[in-house]
Amino acid sequence: MNRNIKLVIAYDGTDFCGWQIQNNGRTVQGEIEAALAKIHSREVRLTGSGRTDSGVHADGQTANFYTDKDLPAEKFVYAINSLIPADVRIMTAEEVDEKFHSRFDAKMRIYRYYIKAGGICQPQHRNYCWRIRGVPDISRLNRIAAPLIGTHDFTTFTAAGDPSDSKVRRLDSAAFTAEGQFIVFKIAGNAFLWKMVRSIVGTIIEIESAGGGAAEMKEILESRDRERAGATAPPQGLFLHKVHYDEQAAI
Repeated sequence: MNRNIKLVIAYDGTDFCGWQIQNNGRTVQGEIEAALAKIHSREVRLTGSGRTDSGVHADGQTANFYTDKDLPAEKFVYAINSLIPADVRIMTAEEVDEKFHSRFDAKMRIYRYYIKAGGICQPQHRNYCWRIRGVPDISRLNRIAAPLIGTHDFTTFTAAGDPSDSKVRRLDSAAFTAEGQFIVFKIAGNAFLWKMVRSIVGTIIEIESAGGGAAEMKEILESRDRERAGATAPPQGLFLHKVHYDEQAAI
């Protein structure tokens, strides 16, 4: 009887063409599926909680697969990690209900976006943050972000080609904080559209830089017009931080 194994995965997205397996590039899903195929001597399909684009990182991506191996779930951590490159790691593995689906069962996804504002960016951080020249006011950034919280149609912040039938999503939080030398944008919601977080970050930074405020963000959101959004922030500042499967999960 097949058992359902849930993985929590971290990866440095710098040298990946994103999460989803594709024919013409190296992907996180592709690396892990190749390891699972070696372990099982057959193809094994890995289902992720969502896609991340080229250059985007993860602290807590989740995925699941079915196995007929008589191996304790936690042993898959070491088995898979011994077969995959160092820029992706299985952090935990556990056996879950056979009906568990890492994507459809997710209740909340949390992303963190790192900005290095002003000054000189240390070279070891260049692939993990967005470097901007000015130093924005964090309180103003939070006032601009406030209208996004709640359930809205986020068409304005959707990249062309997003396959979702509905662009309605729920955001539970969207806030900027100072963490050391970085400004970090933490955003939590039930689900996200293609490039939605990066589009939101880029728009907020542009509004703040131009002296705008919450009213402008509200107008842009309600316009449902992609042309009204700012430039999409670059991928290297974005981390999929955590995926919650509990309705009462803390933000």
